[in-house]
Amino acid sequence: MGKWTAADIPDLSGKSAIVTGANAGLGFYTGLELARHGAEVTLACRNRERGERARAELRRRVPAGDLALRILDVANLDSVRAFADEYLSDHPGLDILVNNAGVMATPYTLTPDGFELQFATNYLGHFALTGLLLPALLARPGARVVNLTTFGVNYWGKIDFNNLQGERKYNKSAAYTQAKMANLVFAKELSRRYAERGLIGVAAHPGYAVTDVLYVGPRMTNNKIQEFWYRLTTAIVAKPTAQGAWPSLYAACAPGVEPGESYAPQGPGQIRGRTGKVKTPARAEDPVLGLRLWDVSEDLTGVSYELTVPKTKGP
Repeated sequence: MGKWTAADIPDLSGKSAIVTGANAGLGFYTGLELARHGAEVTLACRNRERGERARAELRRRVPAGDLALRILDVANLDSVRAFADEYLSDHPGLDILVNNAGVMATPYTLTPDGFELQFATNYLGHFALTGLLLPALLARPGARVVNLTTFGVNYWGKIDFNNLQGERKYNKSAAYTQAKMANLVFAKELSRRYAERGLIGVAAHPGYAVTDVLYVGPRMTNNKIQEFWYRLTTAIVAKPTAQGAWPSLYAACAPGVEPGESYAPQGPGQIRGRTGKVKTPARAEDPVLGLRLWDVSEDLTGVSYELTVPKTKGP
């Protein structure tokens, strides 16, 4: 099989997509290619001004693109609910949801809902968003939900339910990896529950790509040395941002994508290489872990998937 690129995305005419955090970085290029190949794309962005700039640039690159901007702060459950209500009011179906928005290695910060910032932004808000959009997703057989994870879960990925919000001890790198591990476990559990109803939950990660998310944490703490180090290693190792979006696009669009699997660079360490299916930690496959995380997430967010969409009747 040849090297997969964004040029291999099939025609997406008639399909609808949401990309969170689409105003910059991986989200911008994910939205760009989805629109370029015919999808109706909703840019779900926290900041209206930055979102409008992104939409203007996307329209410059794809003049015929069907692009909408809606405000969404995944770290705020009120915003998540408002976004979902608004989207469902004028969209009967949703084909692609890319849970892309994220922060990395930030200092200990609580969201308006009282959750640790990285866990809320990278995972918990997306869990709630997916559940609230479930009616639209299930209305489109073959719909896909793509959760962004990281190659770091292969080495340090674990979920500490006794320190889920960093309330006992906070390590910014461990908190980041935990949230990304939760995204991976969520993708697998989502597929266990809904694959038979036509919903494909998958994970993806860019490997090591140029993205501003690396610098959010250092800037919040004014750590110029750490920011310089990230910039140096990025210049040496990272691939362009546009290529970093390929795994998300593959997971969202490529034929043959398998429910519950992860797609990323296939080279050493999953840092670079051809885009395709990659191995995930054995512990991420544990259905007991998936069930526990799901129950905790529903309790924290107040979003019950089975109340959002009633179970189908048996024979």
